[in-house]
Amino acid sequence: MFESGLLPRLRRDVAGWASPLGAPCVEEIVETKLHTPVMLGEILEYLDLAPGKTVVDATVGTAGHALEVLKKITPGGRLIGIDRDEDALAIARHQLEHYGKNSRLVYGSFADIDNILKDCGIRKVDGILFDLGVSSLQLGDPERGFSFNKDGPLDMRMDKKSYISAYDLMNNLNEQEISTILWNFGQERWHRRIARLLVREREKHPITTTSQLSDIVFRAMPYKHKYQRIHPATRTFQAVRIAVNRELESLESAITKSVDLLAKGGRICVISFHSLEDRIVKWRFREFASNGLVRIITPKPLTPSWGEAKENPSSRSSKLRVAERL
Repeated sequence: MFESGLLPRLRRDVAGWASPLGAPCVEEIVETKLHTPVMLGEILEYLDLAPGKTVVDATVGTAGHALEVLKKITPGGRLIGIDRDEDALAIARHQLEHYGKNSRLVYGSFADIDNILKDCGIRKVDGILFDLGVSSLQLGDPERGFSFNKDGPLDMRMDKKSYISAYDLMNNLNEQEISTILWNFGQERWHRRIARLLVREREKHPITTTSQLSDIVFRAMPYKHKYQRIHPATRTFQAVRIAVNRELESLESAITKSVDLLAKGGRICVISFHSLEDRIVKWRFREFASNGLVRIITPKPLTPSWGEAKENPSSRSSKLRVAERL
């Protein structure tokens, strides 16, 4: 993957100037559309919940899953919620205010799950949940820059305090580096054409908004591929978001650490939304199973029911894999 040498070099390159996105700030959230938890029924079943258990929601978001998990593990249970989006954590705190003694929310990356639990005084847990989807809170806010459907600054940082944004990548990496990102993380067929046009366009003016990036992708596509069922910018936006947040690297680290944190009989549930994530989970679980560390509960990933997919279209691409610690 490109992270090993590219991002340290980029950090040095951009250290002397400021992005037009400005310094991140924490805003008071008055109203928002809460994220609909994906495969909630399956999660509650496969985590094998009971009063008194300790569970980690490593991507707590706005607490859609966490709230229902707490109902199952109280009295006596404890939930640790982790997220690197402070806006989401503010909502989660409000959602879980009635479970103050049973829940603890932590600002941080799930890649640091071992250190976070150590700081909480916890050695082993009974369940760990990863919901890897981008929340409606993030997609629905144009200022976050995640969506090609809403014009906003080219940001895409899940943690608004992170150093590198989508703006930094798209305006500083060379053509080959951008092409590599689009192929490795988005499996975008037309990665070379998009990268070539993007670099040509940024010579005229910086690429600062989501609409600019979306327009470049659209223009780079061959005509017959511009008007498909899936928006032509979907794979590019996915790839850039993954690169900005180092999602695959963080996931691999977190899954590896999580197995050691599970008590005997404890379960890990991972909801992924694209093949790259699912592949990491599948092969990690198989590796752990071959070493006698886990039993794979779902030989094939579970997918949402027809009814859920119709009710919540964003769940359609999700896959759930579950393993149990031996």
